[in-house]
Amino acid sequence: MLPILYLATQNKHKVEELSALLQNHFNVRDLSTLALTEEIPETGTTLTENSLQKARYIAEKFQVSCLADDSGLEVEALGGAPGVYSARYAGEPKNDQANLQLLLQNLQGNPNRSARFVTVLTYFSGGAYHSFEGEIQGSIVDNPRGTQGFGYDPVFQPEMETRTFAEMTLAEKNLIAHRARALEKFKNFLDETQKCADE
Repeated sequence: MLPILYLATQNKHKVEELSALLQNHFNVRDLSTLALTEEIPETGTTLTENSLQKARYIAEKFQVSCLADDSGLEVEALGGAPGVYSARYAGEPKNDQANLQLLLQNLQGNPNRSARFVTVLTYFSGGAYHSFEGEIQGSIVDNPRGTQGFGYDPVFQPEMETRTFAEMTLAEKNLIAHRARALEKFKNFLDETQKCADE
C-alpha cells in the first residue's frame, strides 16, 4: 500500500501535474480532505523559502507528510521578474490572465525574450525536510498560443521547441517541464532512501 502524501497547494492544475508524476510512489491527496480554512502562508522572498514555509505549515498543522512547490517565471529583460511574485504579478487577487497581459505589456518592443521557469519542491516528513530544484530555459512569445496548462504556459516556449507549454498535452509538458525535473530529483531521493532502508 502506497504512503499518503498531501500536496500543499490549492491550485488544481498543480495537483493534476504532480499527481500524474507521483502516482507510482504515493497515494497523493490534495488539501480538500483536510480541515484547512485559511490561506497557506507565503511570505518568503525566494522560491525556496516559500516552498519550505508551505510544506512545514501543512505537515506540522495536520501531522502529515507533505510536498510543497513554489514556481516562478524569470524573464531576463525584466531583471528576473516576476520570479517569486509570479502568481500575483498583476496584484491581488491572483489572476492568470491579468498576469500574462502585464508581462507582455512590460516586454512590448523588447527583443530580448529569454526566460526560464524554476520550481523548488520541498518534502516535509517526520520533522525533516528536503528541497529539490528544477528549471527549463525558453523564451516569451509575442502572443499567447494554446489552451492547455495554466499561468504563463500560453506565452512560454521551451528551448528546442516550436510550441508553447499551452500547446502541449499534460503528458508532453511533464516530459520536459521545470516541475517534472524537480520531481525527478525527488523520486531519485525516494529511491535512494528506500534502497538504504532495505540494506
